[in-house]
Amino acid sequence: TLTTLYSFCSQTNCTDGSLPDGRLDQAANGDFYGTAVYGGAGNSGTIFKITPTGTLTALHRFNGTDGVEPTGGLVQAANGDFYGTTYGGGANGLGTVFKITPSGTLTTLYSFCSQTNCADGTSPQAALVQAANGDFYGTASSGGAIGHGTVFKITPSGTLTTLYSFNGTDGSNPYAGLVQDTNGDFYGTTS
Repeated sequence: TLTTLYSFCSQTNCTDGSLPDGRLDQAANGDFYGTAVYGGAGNSGTIFKITPTGTLTALHRFNGTDGVEPTGGLVQAANGDFYGTTYGGGANGLGTVFKITPSGTLTTLYSFCSQTNCADGTSPQAALVQAANGDFYGTASSGGAIGHGTVFKITPSGTLTTLYSFNGTDGSNPYAGLVQDTNGDFYGTTS
């Protein structure tokens, strides 16, 4: 039995957001947190909280300098904050990693294409995963050493390390995120 809890773009100029592509994450408080790709200020996307009964609160509206198009959804870290990525925007226009508190204070941790020739990757589209070591792991859909995307690690404070650059023969454009196995390794796919 399906129940519609909320219909997006029900506010003037879609200030509540539109096109929520990413997954929801249920927080320790029982509410769900997610992202909408568009809507908000300048149609750059939103971060929202929604109760199990359907009351939605927009926590943040992206403005371009802090990111654009948060496609992947959020993950709540052990410290209680949420972490996610944007496809575009940020200091270099090619995506960010951010954290946001449950009350809505957003901090940009990293702007992609900060390295020469975008060796760090560009345009992340998937949710992050927090590993057992406390760091976050994710994928950038393009950029890297040859332009086919990367796998990266980022600390909660924003230090990014590129772990792997796809070269086309081993895969290209990882649009989905990663999952950590019980053995500690990560698994993922490329398109």
